[in-house]
Amino acid sequence: MDEARPPAFRKTGNSLSPTALSTPRYFVLFNPAAGRGRGVRRKARYLKLLSVALGEFDYEVSKEPGDLERLTRQALDSDYQRIVAVGGDGTWSLVANEIINSGRTDVSLGLLPAGTGCDFGKSLGIVYRHPDKAVAALCSPDTRFIDVGRVDGRHFLNVFGCGFDIAVIDDASGFTRLKGDLLYQYCAVRQLFRFPGVEMTIDCDELRSDSGRRLMLVVANGRYFGGSFDIAPDSSLTDGYLDLVSINDASPFGRMRIFSDVGAGRHKDGEKIQMKAVKSVSIGFESPPRYELDGEVYQSEAKIITIDCVPAAIRVHSVF
Repeated sequence: MDEARPPAFRKTGNSLSPTALSTPRYFVLFNPAAGRGRGVRRKARYLKLLSVALGEFDYEVSKEPGDLERLTRQALDSDYQRIVAVGGDGTWSLVANEIINSGRTDVSLGLLPAGTGCDFGKSLGIVYRHPDKAVAALCSPDTRFIDVGRVDGRHFLNVFGCGFDIAVIDDASGFTRLKGDLLYQYCAVRQLFRFPGVEMTIDCDELRSDSGRRLMLVVANGRYFGGSFDIAPDSSLTDGYLDLVSINDASPFGRMRIFSDVGAGRHKDGEKIQMKAVKSVSIGFESPPRYELDGEVYQSEAKIITIDCVPAAIRVHSVF
């Protein structure tokens, strides 16, 4: 059933309440669940920064699963031109999907970091430790269209990943004390000695039917991945290509060397790593795989999945 068009909104302070007469230009969406509470802790600071930078804006706070998508659709229906998502990669991705699916190329996405993983923001100069710069980027009239990836009808801003990174995400979900980059780095070290590897076949124009056991496969739109890994140093958000990074399996100590090389940016010439710029790639598995898009895990229904690039799919604000 189609959602009913929401009523107009009225500003009450800087929050949304129904029955309004006018619609402000900016809509800011907070995800309090982002970063295991970072979204809540950053709310007051961002509201202060936004009030100074923007003056008038509306905001809402998601309260339950599905709210991010629903509130974004409401903002689109109410003709907001700038939708700002406060959270991490997962939050940004969910909001971006709604904007892309709406076909509204006049709407721009602003990113304010408050999540566990904010890897995509780094490709736009938006980092957690400089919230003031992220807010300042929202004030600029200059925006740019960027590419996104697509798989199983879903879009991703930063990366598609399968294999080792799924094991790390699963491992990280069991921790409550560690957070952010440190959490993922710790879990990555643990999984170096535990993860069994995955059999897969890669098929694309640049690399035909390459089968074997992989430690991990990443299809990157953004440059950074897993907290601090510069996984795709040659990536561009505007070239119409995704960067395929295939890492062959190795012994635990061989894996340590691989990730040491990745962390230091030496992996482009590694014998265990293949890197290709692709417009589309199909990956075959022995059984339907689990994969992640921007840190959110999904279960495929098919043994073969196809990832492709959607050029100039969404307008974003960036620091540079």
